[in-house]
Amino acid sequence: MKKLISIILFIFLIPSYSAFSQETETKESKLNFTIGSDIVSRYVWRGTDFGRSPSIQPGIELSAGGFAIGYWGAFATSQINSGSFSTTQETDLYLSYTLKEMFSLTLTDYFFPNDLAANNHYYEFNEDKTGHILEAALSFNGTEKVPFTLLIATNIWGADKRDADGDKFYSTYAELGYSRDILSQIKLNAFVGINLIAPDLEKGESGYYGDYFGIVNMGITGTKEIKITDSFSVPFAVSLITNPQTQNIFMVLGISF
Repeated sequence: MKKLISIILFIFLIPSYSAFSQETETKESKLNFTIGSDIVSRYVWRGTDFGRSPSIQPGIELSAGGFAIGYWGAFATSQINSGSFSTTQETDLYLSYTLKEMFSLTLTDYFFPNDLAANNHYYEFNEDKTGHILEAALSFNGTEKVPFTLLIATNIWGADKRDADGDKFYSTYAELGYSRDILSQIKLNAFVGINLIAPDLEKGESGYYGDYFGIVNMGITGTKEIKITDSFSVPFAVSLITNPQTQNIFMVLGISF
């Protein structure tokens, strides 16, 4: 596993592109290098609130054809009451392949830097000690005629254990989405996400997404581009999100650059 991630990192760092350009493309190789960032009022992921504060979420990606490799991060902008930084300082490496813009297969390595955590060593790949979580996800991205999306994601390696014996939990999340444009300016996306693997509460297990089988993420997102100049606009999104299992509800504002 350590060798695999080292090879991926090496491949990713080879290209000598300017870090200040948002996107570059060469006609010969059709390589694209993109950088950007989201700023959100609250980081809510699959129905769970991470960070309890606004979050800055940068990303970089190199793509060619249907393949893409990149890093995505999330960094809380304030401290929680205990005086230590929120655990949501996240840096994820991902590798994906998209077929005909319809189907995507993605491997994501989740890692949460935290100076106070015992498993804060990025290059620790012993599965019994690592803080990494490797997820495999398959998604249907929808089409103009079929405006539905479907995601199924499973943790297949790392810090997602069922019990003290070290058995894998294989936490699995599924999400169905529906998108449509209204008023020719606003895009709406409705979604419902389900925790498919329930823990055994009698054994003291804790679920990755929730303590029971069922809906953990449900809501709607509206997206609109705000025109700044004739050649530049900023995507602006508002989400209403609720988690029936935790009985929480959130409203999140986000902008992208």
